[in-house]
Amino acid sequence: MNVRVRYAPSPTGLQHIGGVRTALFNYFFARSQGGKFILRIEDTDQERFNPDSLKDIYDTFGWLGVHWDEGPDIGGPFAPYVQSERTEVYREYAEKLVVSGHAYRCYCTPERLDSLRREQQGKNLPQGYDRRCRNLTEAEQTEFRSQGIEPVIRFKVPLSGSTVLEDIILGRIERKNEDVSTDPVLLKSDGFPTYHLANVIDDHFMEITHILRAQEWIPSGPLHVLLYQAFGWTPPAYCHLPLVTGTDGAKLSKRHGATSIIEFRNAGYLPDALINYISLLGWAYDDSRELFSVKDLERLFSLEKLNKSPAVFDYKKLEWFNGIYIRDRLDADLVGDLTPFMQRSGLVSDPPVEKELELLRAALPLIRERLHFLGDAPEMVAFLYREIESYNAEEAVPKKMDAKSTVAVLDALLPVLEGFADWSDEEVEERLRGLAEQLGQKLGNVMMPLRVAVTGSRVSPPLIGSIRLLGIEKTVKRVKKLKELLESKT
Repeated sequence: MNVRVRYAPSPTGLQHIGGVRTALFNYFFARSQGGKFILRIEDTDQERFNPDSLKDIYDTFGWLGVHWDEGPDIGGPFAPYVQSERTEVYREYAEKLVVSGHAYRCYCTPERLDSLRREQQGKNLPQGYDRRCRNLTEAEQTEFRSQGIEPVIRFKVPLSGSTVLEDIILGRIERKNEDVSTDPVLLKSDGFPTYHLANVIDDHFMEITHILRAQEWIPSGPLHVLLYQAFGWTPPAYCHLPLVTGTDGAKLSKRHGATSIIEFRNAGYLPDALINYISLLGWAYDDSRELFSVKDLERLFSLEKLNKSPAVFDYKKLEWFNGIYIRDRLDADLVGDLTPFMQRSGLVSDPPVEKELELLRAALPLIRERLHFLGDAPEMVAFLYREIESYNAEEAVPKKMDAKSTVAVLDALLPVLEGFADWSDEEVEERLRGLAEQLGQKLGNVMMPLRVAVTGSRVSPPLIGSIRLLGIEKTVKRVKKLKELLESKT
């Protein structure tokens, strides 16, 4: 079989973890089978259409490096791939369903439907359309048309029997037709289709062979099968993917943390780390392997290794993945990754000058192992790019010491700093240990005020390397500045 799958987002919101997981599973399945991956934009909900959301679709997958074989931007044999450009097809086939007796025109006004809904709620009755227009005579329809009412077209769901949907993961799913839906609208009065009609028609004519989508779409599955049957078409194979939850077992949402890809991107996640982690949400190659490149997944992904159970999204685990991928980046690539974050923080100009990039390259060995996110870098290296305007005196004084004894430590450090250039890191550390013993202090009580003087913080990259990058002249100047501040406190 020539596998053809699609990702069909609605441009009504930002791309989030669940949607991108669906896209990736479709993409990797197509690649592993030598098939085609199609992007289709389902924009028939014109009231909720958002051009920024459409842009986010392209931006997200461009950043992830995921490319489709057919789509609105590159075309293909079944163009157009935007539903709002295919409305004539939907109208034609909705009319065919009316002619074949599988659909009918409904003239119920929004006011009547609202009244019906309120009545059903008031009487605690099941909510849904009451099929009033299902068997209108031609005369009755003519009367409605004379009133200028634009009808919708509703599907005639069978009133008895049941419908079976065969799912690759879940097996046989059977629903009584009376529970499927009460004659849903297929074509709205403005001539635009609903999701159900457009989805089925497009999947058929675009020759989609497999539909991989989230389990939340299971309720619409039997309805779609009924539509395929009404048209006389064979449905694609269905594969409903497991739910993605938070660690509390509830469906992943904003209350758990970031969910949109742009949030992860802005926080400093690498696309390959995100792809690797998302691909393990409901899929596993074996019981132990966790790290997969995109090329690995394009080769190894299979539907047989999908899970039925919900997949738990663990932010800490994703953070671990991101750290692994950051440490594995080539220096040149990592500098490119970090530059936008450095620019955003004002440390690097836009475009950056070579001197700024050279300093960042030199700082990589100091910060790479400490980076969880790309966004961590600016704070770690800010002391190299700008002067420290002021110090927190309390932060510079170690526990069980006071300002006076800390001044004595800084005083004693100045001669040691003068010889930095001539000594190896091991020799520098040995001299600092010797100084601590000479002063009757722990090594940490010597290093802390020096660290604060050099970087402005108690937490920083390795201190000796930081001093070498900053330079002895600036280091001595900062130590003296902190010393003066502390002297004013004594």
